[in-house]
Amino acid sequence: MQKDSGPLVPLFWIGFGYAALVVSDWIIGYAKAGSVLSLVAALFFSGLAGLGAYWLSQDPGNIWVFLDTSGTLAGIMRMRFYRSGKCMPVGLVVGANWLMVAKLGISVLSKPCP
Repeated sequence: MQKDSGPLVPLFWIGFGYAALVVSDWIIGYAKAGSVLSLVAALFFSGLAGLGAYWLSQDPGNIWVFLDTSGTLAGIMRMRFYRSGKCMPVGLVVGANWLMVAKLGISVLSKPCP
């Protein structure tokens, strides 16, 4: 019998892709609106998401920075989605945020209690 090696794609690789999606969405917002605040938010939140994914790659139990970042972004992007009413690119990022929050939440809840 072979030992189960876990998920096919480790969560931190999904996290790095998520960070890239976040930065691309905010940079598109900067290019369209010319808002420096969008650019600063892009760097801040994608940096936190990348840092959270890196910490997750070092220790699979260290998900709190990543979970907090994706949860905060889920709320922010939901407000942007309701204001704009456009599915692209805001709706895509809202969906990705909620999927990340759900995946991380399942990861936390599936761990045995100490």
